[in-house]
Amino acid sequence: MAVYTRVLTIFRNYRFQKNLNRLKKNAHENQAIPAFKVILELFQYDEREFYSFDDLPIDELLKKQQPNLVNWINLDGLHDKTIVQKIGDYYSLHSLLVEDLSNDQQPKVEEYDDYLFFTLKMLYRIEANVIDYEQISFVLGRNYLISFQEKAGDLFGALRDRIRLDQGRVRKKKADYLLYRLIDIIVDNYYVVLDSIGQQIEQIEDDIYKHPSGHEFKKIQHLKKELIYLRKALYPLRDAMSKLTKDESGFIDSSNARFFSDIYYHVAHLIDSLDTYKDLTSGLMDIYINTLNTRMNEVMKVLTVISTIFIPLTFIVGVYGMNFEFMPELHWKAGYLFVWGIMLLIVVGMIRYFKYKKWF
Repeated sequence: MAVYTRVLTIFRNYRFQKNLNRLKKNAHENQAIPAFKVILELFQYDEREFYSFDDLPIDELLKKQQPNLVNWINLDGLHDKTIVQKIGDYYSLHSLLVEDLSNDQQPKVEEYDDYLFFTLKMLYRIEANVIDYEQISFVLGRNYLISFQEKAGDLFGALRDRIRLDQGRVRKKKADYLLYRLIDIIVDNYYVVLDSIGQQIEQIEDDIYKHPSGHEFKKIQHLKKELIYLRKALYPLRDAMSKLTKDESGFIDSSNARFFSDIYYHVAHLIDSLDTYKDLTSGLMDIYINTLNTRMNEVMKVLTVISTIFIPLTFIVGVYGMNFEFMPELHWKAGYLFVWGIMLLIVVGMIRYFKYKKWF
């Protein structure tokens, strides 16, 4: 009984320590990632004037709004709920909209009385077979545009320079044209990501033909997951762009509607390319399986040829391995060499026959 109690105690201690280690591991994995510093930018411009502000407290930045200029507020860092809420209160944003800013959403457009809400995924690049992306949301008003980003850094550096240097037509247009330019930059970078996927498909195909292995199989699986993610990002984006081009709220000027229509056709083209890559990826799996089967058949063919060659040799060795007393060949002086000669002739003859039949 004492032994049983001791064993039970050891088992309970083992389970307790195992659960404790698992809890420590989960706590370490779920530990909050240190948040970066919130970045606030304000660009104000028209055809003649331009002002830029950053590193200002949110209260001071909001006070600098000028109704006669286009005001572009860019916020990097949605983890600071206080700043997001102050922006929402200042522009009277709907509470559900403010909540959607921090949640993962499919691309969509929503019309309100005083503003237009648009959200989509911003793709950067593919690193280690994983797409680097973030959700970005826009609130378009009569004379302002607010962009909400999850993390620092974006694709808009060149556009900021063009606004600052008064290049192109951005300074001559209103906030809706600025929204078009930002969405257009994001969608154009989708082509970069898809091109990278196309290069990966070609590389994987070459690797499969050279030496198929489980590594290529994992790459194909990762690629399929990324294509599924892109599908979820692009199809709703097409619907959102279609709704945006048919906007009747008045936030999109009629002279700029054709620009949004151009983005819609770009998204449709991206979807066609995505479907092509999806078929190519499925084809990669078929190529991988067929190549493995072909290599296996080659191996089996070589092994079969070797086994076939050794069948008659095994028969000869088996016959002369019998211990019968009266076997005339056992007393030949050249019997050993004779048997070797016969076996070599059989091997050469069979190999020449197999080559003649092109069996290997």
